[in-house]
Amino acid sequence: MQVLEDIYPSRVYDQPRITLRRDPVVWAESSRATAGPLSDQQIAEFVERGHLFLPELFDAAEVKLLLDDITALGKDREIQQSPACIYEPSHGIVRSLFNIHSVSDLFNRLVADRRIATAAMQILGSGVYIHQSRVNLKPGFHGEQFYWHSDFETWHVEDGMPRMRAISCSILLTDNNPFNGPLMIVPGSHTKFVSCVGKTPEEHYKQSLRKQEYGVPDTDSLTQLVKDGGIVAPVGKAGSVLFFDCNVMHGSSGNISPWPRSNMFCVYNSVENTLVEPYGGTAPRPEFIAARRIKPVVPVDCFHS
Repeated sequence: MQVLEDIYPSRVYDQPRITLRRDPVVWAESSRATAGPLSDQQIAEFVERGHLFLPELFDAAEVKLLLDDITALGKDREIQQSPACIYEPSHGIVRSLFNIHSVSDLFNRLVADRRIATAAMQILGSGVYIHQSRVNLKPGFHGEQFYWHSDFETWHVEDGMPRMRAISCSILLTDNNPFNGPLMIVPGSHTKFVSCVGKTPEEHYKQSLRKQEYGVPDTDSLTQLVKDGGIVAPVGKAGSVLFFDCNVMHGSSGNISPWPRSNMFCVYNSVENTLVEPYGGTAPRPEFIAARRIKPVVPVDCFHS
């Protein structure tokens, strides 16, 4: 496998460090250099804040089809026993279903839906493929937290993603409100890289997908990022979409409300940013977490094919 210079070292120092991002946020000379659905104003907002919220991009009928599909998948014994089915650390409730686009024809079409795929291509300035897909389930009263983290830090150290040229797309499958554990983001934090402390154990993913202990930023760095940018929690109706940069600091609290919070995530990585050997020196994580078999996304009309 190809080895490239590590310009974002992490888990190698005995003290945390904050350094400036060395990659563009939008990989194009102008916001319209790569054709796409986002306006210049939306592109500028994404560059400045590291995220963009699009209310009710998918309608109620489309969301119902997606939820019905997840319900059916959740009853599949083979999926329940798969390593891609992750359970909460303190009880037997499903926390996440990974690689969902590979086990569902509907979700395989969804990640290629032109409303979201072309926006990812516009921001990344190239063709894209799915690095990772998953559904995070937070049932009422029982959904547990996802602690603060930068996705890129983990994807770089444990998967070998060379550059910050990936974007997450979160599709709200249920209403996200201030009380049911919505995603929280630190605006502007995508412009800085937090180098974490602690050498990664082998097969760390078996624990980290349930509760992450390595690649977790220190409280002083988090405090500084929040002091600079604050915290926002984009909330809205089911069918809304949140795009966020691979390096933006984000997390979510537990859900002690009666209302479930279920979101589908797909990670678009540039076809010019494919994975190399993990920079942390560990074996690559499994394909269901980090794709190494590249299949470029071809945009489709997901619900009208």
